[in-house]
Amino acid sequence: MATATANAAPRLKALYATQYVKELQAELELANVHQVPKLEKITVSVGTGKSKEDKRTLETVKNTLTKITGQAPVERLAKKSIAGFKIRAGMGAPVGIMVTLRGARMYEFLDRLVNVALPRVRDFHGVKAKAFDRGGNYSLGIIEQSIFPELTFEETQVLHGLQITFVVKNEDKAHSRALLEKFGIPFEKEGGR
Repeated sequence: MATATANAAPRLKALYATQYVKELQAELELANVHQVPKLEKITVSVGTGKSKEDKRTLETVKNTLTKITGQAPVERLAKKSIAGFKIRAGMGAPVGIMVTLRGARMYEFLDRLVNVALPRVRDFHGVKAKAFDRGGNYSLGIIEQSIFPELTFEETQVLHGLQITFVVKNEDKAHSRALLEKFGIPFEKEGGR
């Protein structure tokens, strides 16, 4: 049974290839199929902040990222020295922990995020529509890791947030938004809550 699921493409990846590419090409009035926006990678990161010296918090963050993404996280060291934050470039404890997802794991994580995790957010009205950068990449901040069902109650005792960034290969922000809406990302309605 494990081999059958290993060979099968993730649901969203198959939908993208068979249905969403054609729909997006028609909706965005693109001349070439290669102009259709495509999800390149998803990065999930956690800044360690004030707790960068606390081993228990670092282990909790690593465990969380491993469980929700299915991939081992990487520690990120400071690139610059900042005296006010008592940080020296490349030395000491990590300032962040991150995972980069591509391929099948990326689509499986996106599917679980949209269909399982986001509906569990209390008083959820949709994600912010203004969180696109100039390149059309979208960043989503999550306050607590407890919305992911892969984590037990004991694993959510030390609360921390997550930053999820969707890197999209495209031409502009409107194309990125159209792609993410096809994948089921619920953007909040215009005009507020």
